[in-house]
Amino acid sequence: MAKIDSTIATIAVAFVAAAAVSAMLTWQPNARAPGDAIETGSTGKPATSQSATASRPRPEWAASATGRIEPKGGQVQINAAAPGEIAAVLVDGNDRVQEGDLLVRLDDTDQLSRIAAAEAETEVRRRERDDESKATGLALDRRKVADATEEADRALFKARQDLDGRLAALRVGGDTTILVNLRQAVKDAEKAVEDKRAELATVNGKEGMPLPDRLEAALTQARSDLRLAYQALERTRVRAPSGGTVLRVDAKVGELAGPSSPLPLVTFGDLTQMKVRAEVEERDIGKVRLGQRVIVRSDAFADKDFTGRVTAIATALGAPNIVTRGPRRPNDVDVLEVVATLDDASELVTGMRVDVFFAHPETAEAKE
Repeated sequence: MAKIDSTIATIAVAFVAAAAVSAMLTWQPNARAPGDAIETGSTGKPATSQSATASRPRPEWAASATGRIEPKGGQVQINAAAPGEIAAVLVDGNDRVQEGDLLVRLDDTDQLSRIAAAEAETEVRRRERDDESKATGLALDRRKVADATEEADRALFKARQDLDGRLAALRVGGDTTILVNLRQAVKDAEKAVEDKRAELATVNGKEGMPLPDRLEAALTQARSDLRLAYQALERTRVRAPSGGTVLRVDAKVGELAGPSSPLPLVTFGDLTQMKVRAEVEERDIGKVRLGQRVIVRSDAFADKDFTGRVTAIATALGAPNIVTRGPRRPNDVDVLEVVATLDDASELVTGMRVDVFFAHPETAEAKE
């Protein structure tokens, strides 16, 4: 009998415990009393958690991204067009240069010897033609234009040599006032060569133009060799592609350089206007528009904001190139490159990593 009573007692305890657990699960701290009224919103419908969500403050920015500062047109990494030993480095970091200025010169001993031989051969062939050939009419017109074209090529070579020599002299001191005239002389010579070659092509295309005789053909071949020698020499010159600032110089005298060198000889950029290239994650690309206002912030200038506007948006997603701080970005996240032009960011340094904040889309077309 005692065994039966203990079983009944156990069952009773289990039942009471189950009832207590059920009561705890169904109990709500904000349960309303049977007679209480139901709270309603402005529409007369029961209030829900959505009303609390709608009352939250709107985020200040539509999107944010990591970016890097770059100069106008991006960084230009310059290598030698032909392999050779570096004979002279004419620039340092932060030097301001103009388009066509010589930055690095490779060894040009062989090229100068080739030019001297080609010039001598051209002179001999021209004298032979002048002494023996009796061209008239269209053939004479062609001869005159061809001679003028050769003179233009020689003038361009001399103008470049004069400018390069002056730039090299500036490494040990010199008068910079003459550089303006020398640069202009090179531009004028380049324009003259372009005009003369176009004129020669027009003359050669005239109807009824006779074929060149043996002496004219020999002179044309000599002139072609001379032009190739000029071009070979020019490939030993590393020049500035445009006006700007030398950002970094990795060239060293005595090293071998070439098109496949692991490091560029010179890194170049135009610092007159700074830009930021941001990587916007795929989930935020719908929040970015052309003309949209952006704010750029850097750890180096914690108390200053740099303003700008979106000026270019890529048309395809790609893998991120900027390594972010903090938690690692998942490998499967694609990004969209967005470029913003900054209003005044002279304090920012090329390559600096920054945070870019995009204003809400309705401000995309807003004017200053």
